[in-house]
Amino acid sequence: MKKAIFPGSFDPITLGHVDVIDRALPLFDEIIIAIGINNDKTYMFTLEDRISFIKKHYANEPKIKVETYSGLTIDFCKKKNIHFILRGLRNPADFEFEKAIAQTNRKLSTVETVFLLTSADTSFISSSIVRDVLRNGGDISGFVPESVPKKL
Repeated sequence: MKKAIFPGSFDPITLGHVDVIDRALPLFDEIIIAIGINNDKTYMFTLEDRISFIKKHYANEPKIKVETYSGLTIDFCKKKNIHFILRGLRNPADFEFEKAIAQTNRKLSTVETVFLLTSADTSFISSSIVRDVLRNGGDISGFVPESVPKKL
């Protein structure tokens, strides 16, 4: 069984995340959307809310699981016997950042990173932009799936 994880904070999940996940579904038998827990980070949405947004959106997709983890992503992969990390790339800066992480992960493990380029219509979307628009009362409906509330 080919399993991959798609790690992130998903604060909140965006249409960019959904684009990458949906396009990766034919490549894997199971994708675990792995919400990383970082106690040093302040989140806009609670962990429970973030899990709920993702589970609601993928309620009818049996290949998607949602889990949480803390620590190194590769340790989570080892624990779950996962050999692939899925990552989306929006721009050259993402590539440079993700390449360094992927090379470090390969040095520390046998886990491979699979990169998918985001679609042109979602390549500008990030969770931080969505949070900023939301904080300032803007309309986020074009940036997030229906499962994410459009107002705080």
